[in-house]
Amino acid sequence: MRKILNTAHAYMIVGLLSGLFYREFTKAKDFHGDTQLAVVHTHVLALGMLFMLIVLVLEKQFTLSSVGLFAWFFRIYNAGLVVTVGMMTLHGILTVLGRESGEAIALVAGLGHVLLTVGLVLLFITLGKCLPATKASGATDPGATAAAPSSEGQ
Repeated sequence: MRKILNTAHAYMIVGLLSGLFYREFTKAKDFHGDTQLAVVHTHVLALGMLFMLIVLVLEKQFTLSSVGLFAWFFRIYNAGLVVTVGMMTLHGILTVLGRESGEAIALVAGLGHVLLTVGLVLLFITLGKCLPATKASGATDPGATAAAPSSEGQ
């Protein structure tokens, strides 16, 4: 659990620093247009810090790390986020400098998104393995009682 908290903390620091970098870099270059640097900090804070805090709560509740796939989720998701945010940052810097980013950056950014997707799929599989199994379809839910239609009005 400490590893998840430390990861969330690291993403908080990177998210805040990336917002500062955006403000100062665009001010230093006297740039007033649109750039992906403007949204890097929100992506890092939401997909990094907040998401890892949610994973921390899920770990506390369901002990996700007891499932072997959790380690795969953790590595792949974080790798995907680092690649995606890195490419957003690079693309944003190139935009501010007035240069084209090219297809290679788009390709690597796409790979980052694929890694994020695989990580999310692994998280849901891990969650599914941690939840208690439901009873067979023949079992009834004690909280749900179906009322039989009455024949009084007929």
